[in-house]
Amino acid sequence: MEEKEAFIKKKKDHSVSRGFVFWAINLIPLKARIWFLERLGELAYMLDGRHRRIAHRNLAIAFVDKDLKERAKIARSAFRNLGRVLAEFSFIPRLNGENTGRYIAMEGLDNFHRAHAKRKGVLFLTAHFGNWEWMAATFPLMTRQPCHVVVRPLDNGFLDGLVDKLRTSTGNHTIPKRKSMGRILRLLREGEVVGILLDQNMAWHEGVFVNFFGELACTNMGMALLALKTGAAVLPVFNVRQPDGSYRVIIEQELPLIRTGNRDLEIEKNTEVFTRVIERYVNDYPDHWLWLHQRWKTRPWQSKQYRNSKS
Repeated sequence: MEEKEAFIKKKKDHSVSRGFVFWAINLIPLKARIWFLERLGELAYMLDGRHRRIAHRNLAIAFVDKDLKERAKIARSAFRNLGRVLAEFSFIPRLNGENTGRYIAMEGLDNFHRAHAKRKGVLFLTAHFGNWEWMAATFPLMTRQPCHVVVRPLDNGFLDGLVDKLRTSTGNHTIPKRKSMGRILRLLREGEVVGILLDQNMAWHEGVFVNFFGELACTNMGMALLALKTGAAVLPVFNVRQPDGSYRVIIEQELPLIRTGNRDLEIEKNTEVFTRVIERYVNDYPDHWLWLHQRWKTRPWQSKQYRNSKS
């Protein structure tokens, strides 16, 4: 009993602490916060050699036609964008049905409503692009429909609770990435909406290799599996920052699934289609994407080596 009471007290203390953090940060005007953290992002670009090198290496793979100066400009802007995302992230609890329109304009809601009306569930295909956090947070405010977002929990429990509180403050729900397939299947069968960021590198045994900017990238096969199994609609959803600092969210039409009768081929081909959508947006707005991530870290030879060692 004492252990249970201590656990409850600890949770309450953490909740109070998180609330204080939000309150304190939001005392600083949003514009000032954005200005400061964008400058901090530029400083990080200069001081964080490891992630700067990752960004430059990724850009060299994706944009062979651009010179070093152009790629460096994109990388610096990507660091600055990450600072902006962090500045805006803590503002999420201040977003509501009345003020959301000042920060977000949503296009293609009719595409969502048509897909949702089929009652087979909706899969939002997106990436770490623009301000993906604001895009997700404003969706339930504009549609009265929550989204279940697949996330990777942070290693630090307090920070993870802080981030989760922000992500769920407007009505969304989070799904820890690990062993999430069964839960997502249930949600889709209940006609719910699930958001998946499909631009992260995967271990060779967890993904499928598809073309991304002319280079094979190991990509999560989960979205293709889920869509093929349930018939859920896959809708690309991306946001583009406007000159005034607001965002335009674009919900595209449902992507038709490729069905061949060969499940492995279906997974590969559909994942490739999904990845091409991400590539299109990154190509059009390169400074919006998270170039700091080692997208091409897993190489095809790793899986072949494993197979050869087992044979």
